[in-house]
Amino acid sequence: MSENLTTTLKSKTKTVTIHRSQPTVIIGERINPTGRKAVLEALQAGNFDVVRKDALDQVAAGAAVLDINAGVPGADEPALIQQIIRNVCEVVDVPLCIDTANSQALEAALSIYEGKALINSVNGEERSLERVLPLAKAHGAALIGLCMDDNGIPATAEKRLAVAARIIERAARAGIPVEDIVIDPLAMAMSADSNAGKIALDTILLVVKEFGVNISMGASNVSFGLPDRKYLNATYIAMAIHAGLTCPITNPLVAEVSMAVLAADLSLGRDEYSMGWIKAFRKREKQKAAAAAAAGA
Repeated sequence: MSENLTTTLKSKTKTVTIHRSQPTVIIGERINPTGRKAVLEALQAGNFDVVRKDALDQVAAGAAVLDINAGVPGADEPALIQQIIRNVCEVVDVPLCIDTANSQALEAALSIYEGKALINSVNGEERSLERVLPLAKAHGAALIGLCMDDNGIPATAEKRLAVAARIIERAARAGIPVEDIVIDPLAMAMSADSNAGKIALDTILLVVKEFGVNISMGASNVSFGLPDRKYLNATYIAMAIHAGLTCPITNPLVAEVSMAVLAADLSLGRDEYSMGWIKAFRKREKQKAAAAAAAGA
């Protein structure tokens, strides 16, 4: 079994380390206009107030890294992503995960970012590898590798492991160390395939055993199309953490999910003296008291 590796991300003044022996690092997913009408309309209007509030709220809720996506139809994505980054960095100081399939937008984002970013993402497609790896190397960024290639998303954990191996090997040839590769096993909707969740979990186990790298995923993907999504997401993220997930991309404002992450960390011995769990409980109680006082005023 491979040694567990440490991935380091940096903002201008803050360093975040990701390692399987440490508490789970939440990457906040909300600064993304896809599926969020309020964000889309605000960005289309050149209004960054929603983005700034999302950044503040997610960090307050426990996000240690923020995912930044500027995929607004018809927009100048390279210019827009720079504007979003500047606005976010004015209100919070956490590392950023640059989320774009546009190589020009990626280069624009990395060119102004002060720190060590996480790129979301590269995959096993030859076009993706040729486009993203040189940018990651040039800017000293870490990157997420998706377990898919020119043939699509493999149907088995073993085939996804093979894609992960190819990404890691190609990154090494480009001069990118293995500890800077975070693998995404691709959690797909269980509403479409009841085995989708298990395949992703099995992939995590295989990748961690073979390479010891850190693992990310869009943790809410498994529940698409199903009712009571927050309970499915909370259960699945805890199971994935046990399998080896270290830095999920998720919404920290969903209480059930955030509590599942804390509970998983405590159960796995990553919360010394239960202080993370207790601190979160006290914060919730304080918020309840404040809300009750406001309601009674």
